[in-house]
Amino acid sequence: MSNSGEGDSSQTATGQKRIYPSALELGPRKKPTTQDPLVHRSRHFGRAVHAFCNVPTLLTNGIVLLSEGGGDTLESLTVDERKEFAAFRELLRAVPGLESRLLASSEEEVVEIGELIQKGINGARADDTKGMKGAIIDWITPKGQSLSPHIPRNVKSGRGFNHECTGALLCPAGLDWTNIQTRTKLMNGEIQVPGDQWPVFLYADYSYDPEDPWNGLLRSGLLVSAYKHIFTSPSSVDQEPKATRSGNARIHGMRCMTKASIAYVATQTRFSLTSAQVFSRTDLITDSERFYSSIMELLDDPDESDEVDQLITWWNSRQIFPLYTTTERLPSKNSALARIRQKRAAYKELHDTHRDS
Repeated sequence: MSNSGEGDSSQTATGQKRIYPSALELGPRKKPTTQDPLVHRSRHFGRAVHAFCNVPTLLTNGIVLLSEGGGDTLESLTVDERKEFAAFRELLRAVPGLESRLLASSEEEVVEIGELIQKGINGARADDTKGMKGAIIDWITPKGQSLSPHIPRNVKSGRGFNHECTGALLCPAGLDWTNIQTRTKLMNGEIQVPGDQWPVFLYADYSYDPEDPWNGLLRSGLLVSAYKHIFTSPSSVDQEPKATRSGNARIHGMRCMTKASIAYVATQTRFSLTSAQVFSRTDLITDSERFYSSIMELLDDPDESDEVDQLITWWNSRQIFPLYTTTERLPSKNSALARIRQKRAAYKELHDTHRDS
């Protein structure tokens, strides 16, 4: 038996010694890998600006508009083209230096940039889908009770219309889940639910009023939990700040709710409740892209602006961003900060007077 500290060895077919690493040594360090900042920045873009955009087309069309004068050509664009260009401008704001990088890039390099951005968007969605998969079971389970039948946190086959609890939440607003015939048709697929037929879980207290369909829309407690899980931190769902790392909103400087972010959270929540195994934009069963787009269409509709403004205020002031304000925040009267600023203003006024005299 060898006692060599260099690890065990044996003879190869060519007579050379093969050295096996010792289990008592760490071995050589792996070379550190670096990730393009585009991937990191675009994670937030997918969550808060647009989740299902075609990135290569967005970049190509955006570059063309920039070369033609950008905002000067907006009048000639269609409504959809304006939305697309607005998303492109948001992407430029989110990624410092991206505009100059794009304008200096070849077509092949623009494609590579698009692939990096798409990688970030897809990666964030996959992470959120994975995190929500188990967490949502905790949220829909009454405190001190258990679901019957039990739903494993890491299994989706028993969800959707196959389970009493998830089925009731996914039931389209306007249909009665307690009706045996309706429930049976939903379970066996006789009633197909398209993406623009919204589930009742979008409503506060899961209550839908056909006479006032805006009442409680996108204000459910389940959505609030999901929004906190994704944008602030999983621990903030229970209002107990335990996380040591900043949440996604703070990391990316997000200080108020965006329309796209609530549509994204609603889409992730809906998918978590279904029995679908893989999140796919082309899945006609979950119809996730149509679901997301239909919510965005409502929130972007100018005719609904009053209700949308109230919705955004509700989220900002009461739920996720309680410190959000549209007014300038002045220092408290008689505070040290206020006094410092008074002294600075007096000094500058005296300095300016002496300079002009």
